[in-house]
Amino acid sequence: MNRACLDDSTKNPLLVTMPHECVPYLEVDFFQQKTTQYPELPLLATHLPYTSLPESIPSLGCKLVYICREPKDVFVSLWHFIGNVKAKGNEKFPLEKAFDLFCQGISPNGPYWEHVLGYWNASLRWPERILFLKYEELKSEAPLHVRRLAEFMGCPFSLEEEKEGVVEKIIDLCSFQNLSNLEVNKTGKYTIFASVAVENNNYFRKGEVGDWKNCLTEEMKEHLDRITEHKLRGSGFTFC
Repeated sequence: MNRACLDDSTKNPLLVTMPHECVPYLEVDFFQQKTTQYPELPLLATHLPYTSLPESIPSLGCKLVYICREPKDVFVSLWHFIGNVKAKGNEKFPLEKAFDLFCQGISPNGPYWEHVLGYWNASLRWPERILFLKYEELKSEAPLHVRRLAEFMGCPFSLEEEKEGVVEKIIDLCSFQNLSNLEVNKTGKYTIFASVAVENNNYFRKGEVGDWKNCLTEEMKEHLDRITEHKLRGSGFTFC
């Protein structure tokens, strides 16, 4: 959306600012009445379920881009993140207990399957307003989905931009490898609330597909797969 005014890559906010500081969180920054450092970027981020979004978002025709991820990887990522944030010298919350809670639908933003289906169903109803993406497909077919995103936002790439490799430059800039190695993301903290500040490097762990295999047993994998199959049955949606 802002590639024309940020064509000088050395001045891109992502190079000097933690991503969450570039794009304010609806449920965090506005609750605290914080303002963004980059008012020229008309973007908001949120983890809220679709049914919990402010009425002004659908009524004003705001465009939404939703990214889902395979539940086993979601759980493992969440467990590591919350554990690193809360530990601070204490033992990390046991994996087995965290797994049981996740399977029961006890998560920071509600049951994961309902969260995904809320946006999935809304995207079927309003495809011109909601773009539904899968993390795994973004990883495997980044150029395709970057072009889809640009089209969806009404900012398709021109032939000149394609020839100049703008798509590839955007992918490189936003890649996990690039962002995780920036000094701003290896140091410093992001303040969620006055009493909670998270070290920036906690937001960059691996970014891999299938990392759940390093944490979950076969029994846990099968149990979560059964829950997922049951929750998605009849919806027309699959994570595969």
